[in-house]
Amino acid sequence: MNQQKFSGVKENFLQRRYGVRLGRRYVLAAAGVVLLGVIGCSQVNGDTSALAQSRLPNSELPLPKKTATPDTKLVNANNKFGFKLFSEVLKHESGEKNIFVSPSSVAIALAMTYNGASGSTQKAMAKTLELQGMSLSEINSSYTALKKLLENPDANVKLTIANSLWANKDATLQPDFLQRNQEFYKAQVTNLNFQDAAAPNTINNWVKDNTQGKINKIVDRIDPDQMLFLINAIYFKGKWSNEFDKSQTATLPFYLASGQQKQHPMMSQDGDYRYQENEQFQALSLPYGKDGKVSLYIFLPKQNSNLQAFYQNLNAENWEKWMAQFRRREGLIRLPRFKTDYDVTLNDALKALGMEEAFTNKANFSGIGKNLAISQVKHKTFVEVNEEGTEAAAATSVGIVPTSAMQKPEPFKMIVDRPFFCAIRDNQTGSVLFMGSIMNPE
Repeated sequence: MNQQKFSGVKENFLQRRYGVRLGRRYVLAAAGVVLLGVIGCSQVNGDTSALAQSRLPNSELPLPKKTATPDTKLVNANNKFGFKLFSEVLKHESGEKNIFVSPSSVAIALAMTYNGASGSTQKAMAKTLELQGMSLSEINSSYTALKKLLENPDANVKLTIANSLWANKDATLQPDFLQRNQEFYKAQVTNLNFQDAAAPNTINNWVKDNTQGKINKIVDRIDPDQMLFLINAIYFKGKWSNEFDKSQTATLPFYLASGQQKQHPMMSQDGDYRYQENEQFQALSLPYGKDGKVSLYIFLPKQNSNLQAFYQNLNAENWEKWMAQFRRREGLIRLPRFKTDYDVTLNDALKALGMEEAFTNKANFSGIGKNLAISQVKHKTFVEVNEEGTEAAAATSVGIVPTSAMQKPEPFKMIVDRPFFCAIRDNQTGSVLFMGSIMNPE
């Protein structure tokens, strides 16, 4: 994936507001895919077009001034959406399951799709994505500026954002839609024969390349109705500002929510951290890179509390307050190594957040093509944290199909166990050749 769209990788420029901070090496990749299907056929404009270390104290340093300054309204919108999305995902998962999502990947994939939305569908998406009050041009230009800020945070931190648009060779797309995605999101646009059995691999290989192999597949298969895939990928890799000493890692108890305990490798270090504590939780910021422009925040509920109680207070408003309350303090951090995969379908979560119309035959994506609706939003992630840092990846796919395929009748049962009428008809001419009433089949 190439450029633009993932908030799960803490936005580097937000460090000024959030004081991000971590320790070692962090690799984060995200892929967002928008799959679109269409009733008709035609052509995309053109066949194919592509647009598009020294160890320091464990602290975040003042940020140098940047020339590009994205609208803070977009950043606020993405954060609000991200916390809402995470809250909805939590509702559908069991308490013992690891959850790891990239709301930024989802937001960018949906922002690209938003460029083709109209009418009430556009309004519903704007509400869900917290984009009310922002014009389309403002949203797009803000994403362009945001990308510039995110992609070069530090000599020891790598962040790339990639977007691509894959169209069925017989599909027709609105020129304005293509132009905006190329200009503002630097989306690579490619015609592809979706009937070719190798087509999914072609798309998946792009995703794999742009997430450094962390996301190997986002498209399982291409349905006959599919017209278009919009894909976002984000890759992040950074060294902790202060790496964990492997000799300090020890196998110690980790207590599960059920009350059970397991023996698990726990990393340890002490130093001067940005830290806060209240009656509900302890929180720490571990920075990446030379200047600590990006960091990992860890929130640990107190022993008399739990994550469920913490999540009840986790929203954009409280997040802003918490970010302002971090203060320098010496201490020790013990953090488990961990590695997990996560896979979730976001349809229900996005519907609950107000985007239901986009999934129905009332959807209006006329800015992309005729009679289109979102069929599925899939999200895949991977994360691994160890002494050297963190490696993570996320992929988001938004599928769009013809609205005629949205409402399928329930399967019927026809039990012919009583007298019936039948007929033989020539369908080409409409002539009924035979007809009869069968009262007693013999």
